[in-house]
Amino acid sequence: MPFDEKSGASAHQITLDHRSRLTVSGVDGVESFDESTIIMTTQCGSLIVRGSDLHIEKLSLDGGDLLVEGSVDSLTYEEEDDRQGSFLGRLFRG
Repeated sequence: MPFDEKSGASAHQITLDHRSRLTVSGVDGVESFDESTIIMTTQCGSLIVRGSDLHIEKLSLDGGDLLVEGSVDSLTYEEEDDRQGSFLGRLFRG
């Protein structure tokens, strides 16, 4: 895993194998998760993983690593913008 010399933390990377095994590095925390959505904070912003039968197999916040297994349909980054309300409010807005 690459190391960011400026911040002293691992760099943010995503690896998706056959849409069923997702590895993410540079994870700062997991905001929420269920079998269809995982919301995490990364060094590059909030990342939303959507799919079905999603399970967090490994989470190491010390190393910033996350391993997800299941059927991944989409990966989306969200930028923080205070003018549009809270992150979760924007996410679930209809």
